[in-house]
Formats: sequence, C-alpha cells, structure tokens
Amino acid sequence: MTEVQKEGDGQIVGHDAIDVHDPVRNRGALGNCGAVVAAIAAAILGASAGGFGSSPAGALGGPPGGAPQPLVSGHRLVNARGQTLRLLGVNRPGTHYECVQTTDRIFDGPSDYASVQAIASWHATAVRVTLNEDCWLGINGVSPAVSGQAYRTAIAGYVALLHQYGLAAILVLQWSDGGYTGGTCEQKTDPASAVCQKPMPDAAHAAAFWTSVASTFKSDHAAVFDLFSEPFPDRLMSARPAAWACWLRGGRFCTGFSYQVAGMQTLLQAVRRTGATNVVVVGGINYANDDSGWLANRPADPAHNLAASWHSYSWNACHTEACWNQQIVPLARGVPLITDEIGEDDCAHSYIDTLMSWLDQRGVSYLAWAWKAESARFPCGDFNHGKAGPSLITSYDGTPTPYGVGLEDRLTSLSLRQRWAGHLHTPQKLHRDTATARSTGPWAPVRAPGVCEACGSFVT
Repeated sequence: MTEVQKEGDGQIVGHDAIDVHDPVRNRGALGNCGAVVAAIAAAILGASAGGFGSSPAGALGGPPGGAPQPLVSGHRLVNARGQTLRLLGVNRPGTHYECVQTTDRIFDGPSDYASVQAIASWHATAVRVTLNEDCWLGINGVSPAVSGQAYRTAIAGYVALLHQYGLAAILVLQWSDGGYTGGTCEQKTDPASAVCQKPMPDAAHAAAFWTSVASTFKSDHAAVFDLFSEPFPDRLMSARPAAWACWLRGGRFCTGFSYQVAGMQTLLQAVRRTGATNVVVVGGINYANDDSGWLANRPADPAHNLAASWHSYSWNACHTEACWNQQIVPLARGVPLITDEIGEDDCAHSYIDTLMSWLDQRGVSYLAWAWKAESARFPCGDFNHGKAGPSLITSYDGTPTPYGVGLEDRLTSLSLRQRWAGHLHTPQKLHRDTATARSTGPWAPVRAPGVCEACGSFVT
C-alpha cells in the first residue's frame, strides 16, 4: 500500500518512536540489542564515507537469533538444510514516509524490543520493512537528521532487532524519485522526489539505492530484497506486452513517463554486482497484483536466487480463486512466490481467510498489511476509500483489530501444527498452552521456531 498522512498535529503516535536527536532514548527504543546493534551501526557508519553509490567498507555479519535464511530451490524457498521454508508475517510501514514528512522521525510508532516481541508473539517469521530512496541515500533536501547515515543506521539496527526475535527482514523500495502527478502524488508540492508512490523506479537513483542496500546487507542472508513494491507501468502504457517490456527493461521501452525509468533487470544487476547473493523478490504490474507475464519476462539472475512477489487485496482485479488458479498457480509452479501484501477493506478477515487457506495449500509465503496501530488516518479497513489501512492492531502491544484476528489466529494455528509435526509438544504442555490462550485466538502465543517448515507443500 501507499499513502499515509500524519496524525492530527503531525506527531507520531507511540511514545517509543525513535527520536534521532536523543541518543539516550534511542538506546531504549532500539531495544536490548547490545553489541550486535552497536557493531552493525559501526559498520554502516564506517561505510558511509564512500558516498551513497559506493560499496561499504564493512558489510553486516550473519543474522543472530535464528532468523530464517531463505534460499531458492526450484519453485520453493528452503533453508540451508534444504527443508521447505515459508516467510509468514506482517508489513511494518513508517520508514518510507516519516523521514520525508517530519524532520526528526524515522519510525512511525515504537521500534523497540517490546514492539518487535509483540510481532514475534503472533508466530510471525518475517517482517517487511518499507524504505525511502531519498532518505537512504541522503539526497533531495531530506533533513540530515533523518536521512543518509542516520537513516541507514536506524534501519540496520531495526533489522538486527528483528533477527534477534527470529524474524527475517524483507527490505522493499517503497517510495522513489520520478516526476509523476497521478495517484497519491497528486497533492504533493514536490512530486518528483520520494514523497509518494511512483509507477516505476527511476533511472537516476534507484540502482544506486540498491547498490548501497545490497552492499550493506550482503552478508545477512536473513535479509531479502524486494526491488520495487508495486509497479504499475500499465497505468501509463495501455498495451500489456509493452508494459511488461518496460517493467523488465526500463529506458526506451517505457513510454508516457516524464522521467527516465529503471527496469527490474537493471536493479537486479545492481544488487548482484555487489556480490550479494540474497534472495531477491520482484512483483509484477498493476500494483504487483498482475503476475500473468512474470515468467515470460523473468529477469536473468546469475545467482539463481530470484522469487516473485504478488499482492492480493479484496479490491484488486485478481481477487477470486478462479483468477488465482489461472494466473498464480502457473507462476508458483515455476518460481518461489511471496505474497508480501494481503488485506481487505471491511475490518474483517473473510477475504484473507480464504486467501490464506488457498496459499497454505500451496506452500506459499504471505505477509499482511499492516502492523500499524489503528487510527482515524489508518483505520482497520477502508483503504479502498482513501485511507491508508487496513490496520492489523489497535496498539503496539499486539492487540489485534477484528481484521488482525484473522492473521494472528492463522499464524498461531500453523505454529501449533508445526509443533505437532515436530513432536515439540507433549499432551500436557499443549493442555497448558490451550488453557492460557488469549481471548483473541484459540492457542497461546508461545514463540515458535524461526522457520516454518513443512507448513504445506505445493499441490501440482
């Protein structure tokens, strides 16, 4: 999803949001990461001197905390032992808009250990973190207090904290540069900068962004790179074959744009030229809801570690099982699929229940939008009517909205099923878990292992 406006007077909801001007408070906000976060921050600080387009002198070490480290094997994600792995969890928005809507905030809401522990308590295995091109690179007039070195250090610290709680991080380019005045950019005073969602990444800076991100996290294989959240070149190019050519190649293949476009092949090359072999995820056209041309236009990956992204909301064009069977089944038979945004606009969970059951049967990963506390600007539902939801939670302690109940119950049931399959529960322990279950779900939120193995296999 895209647009988020500020609450009331423009201040962040949540007293634990990081304040870049208060290092004492930040230590608490980043949680008890100790030497891990300090080492990561030092690596990024040392790497910054080379400029945003250069490779950092010191990349991050491997992930702590047993976070999933996916690899591509055929049409599956697997772990280092070759066992099927699914990434299941939530989107955590804020880091793509706070830095350009304020001068002193990077996160929207808390980013401390308690807030991450709340995500983990839902038995999530992954969190998708939304990034801003200008803030990461420190360009186009974004306040230095919330961009460049400060922004990169904050993101690295948060990723380290996710890993400590057994959570993989999917890093996605959400807002980028490029002159565009449609959609959420219509009311912006400077729509050419990274203040809204663009139909395609820009040739000016997107490759430099991914060179820097990949150089930073290339030793962290619990970090997955999602090249561009929701491409929609088809809104400017009526012919779908032409839109897919633009999606892949960019440049002269993209007509109707007021800026030079970088295609997905260019961004993938930027990642691989750093030596990064992390899993890379690429979504299709029509806001990543149309993956019908993905296999025919598949980017060439020398690392053979490429997965497809798909977004599925109740209001999307492809929102029925008939469409999923026609478009998504062939894709999932050929490449690992991560459905990294799902949701609905009615503050209920009937749509995602149906979708998650369908995805579970096929062993497909999914993450719901969004782990952001419900408010007037970010409601439980109603995104399709101009708001920025749907919101999974009423507060950052993990209390679910009616919509969020659907996801929490599903992840908890999958975790319990995994424990049964692995003989990790005794009948007595299961009884105690059930007896202490939260009122919002049928099972107790006991922290599950970081990897969800054998949670379903693809049905051919």
